[in-house]
Amino acid sequence: MAISGPRTHHHDDDTGEGGPAVFADINITPLTDIFLVLLIIFMVTSTALVEAGQGGAGAGVRVDLPKGAARELQAAARDFTVAILKDGSTVIDGKVVDEQVLRARFEQLHKESPGAQVIIQADTGVQHGKVVEVMEAAKEVGIERLAIATDSGGK
Repeated sequence: MAISGPRTHHHDDDTGEGGPAVFADINITPLTDIFLVLLIIFMVTSTALVEAGQGGAGAGVRVDLPKGAARELQAAARDFTVAILKDGSTVIDGKVVDEQVLRARFEQLHKESPGAQVIIQADTGVQHGKVVEVMEAAKEVGIERLAIATDSGGK
C-alpha cells in the first residue's frame, strides 16, 4: 500500500513557472488598527491609574486640598488619614464610611497607637462644620494630635 502526498496541478504555460500563483502581499491595515486601539486603551488606563494614586485616604480618592504656606507635613506610618469629599462624605482607606464607622476606627486607632495623628484631607468645597465634626469625633475618643492637610502650591 502506497501513501501519496497532496496532489498539485502543474500547469506548463509560456512563462515557465510550474504551479499556481502565490499571493505574496500581506495586508497590515487590520494589524495596525488593532495596535492603535490597544495604544489608546493603555494610555487611558495608565492615566486613570496615576490619578487614582494621587488621592488621599487610600486609593482612588481625589481631594482638592486648600492652598497653604505651612511647612510640609511628614506623615508617619502610624498616622491615620481621613478624607472629606466635596459632597461631605467621609472616606477612609478608599471607602466611604458613616459616622459610627468613623468613630469605631478612631477608637481602634487610639487603643493601638495612642500617639497617632489624624490627618484630615478636606476638599476646598467642604463646609467648615463637616471638618469640625470629624475633629470632634477624634477628640471624643481621646485623640489629641490632629492636622489638616493643605496643598503647598508647588513650593
